[in-house]
Amino acid sequence: MSTKNIAEYFNFLSSEDIRLKDSRIGIETILYEYIDCGRSPEEIAQIYKSISLEQVYATILYYLQNRETVSAYMRNWIEHGHRMREEQRLNPPPVSDKLRQLRTERQVRK
Repeated sequence: MSTKNIAEYFNFLSSEDIRLKDSRIGIETILYEYIDCGRSPEEIAQIYKSISLEQVYATILYYLQNRETVSAYMRNWIEHGHRMREEQRLNPPPVSDKLRQLRTERQVRK
C-alpha cells in the first residue's frame, strides 16, 4: 500500500486559492463545513459527492498540520467574502435595479 504526501491531494493555485485535486472545490469549503458547521467528514463527503472521504480527511489533516497558515487563509477568505458582498450592495448590477423596479410595479398593481 502506497501512502501519499499530504500536499499531493491539493492544487496550490495561489496563496489564496488551494483546491482539492481533480476538483473545483477549495479547502475553505470543506473546512467551513467542518469547523464552522460542525459536520463530520462523512457528512461532508455526502454533501460534496464529487470528492472522496479520503480527500475530506486529507483537507482536515492539512489544516491540523498547518493550523496557523490555514487559519489565516480562512480569515482572508471570509474577509474577501464580506468585502465582495459590501461592494455588491453599494454597486448592485443593473439587473438588480431592474428586478427591484419590476417587483415594486407588481406590488402597486395588486
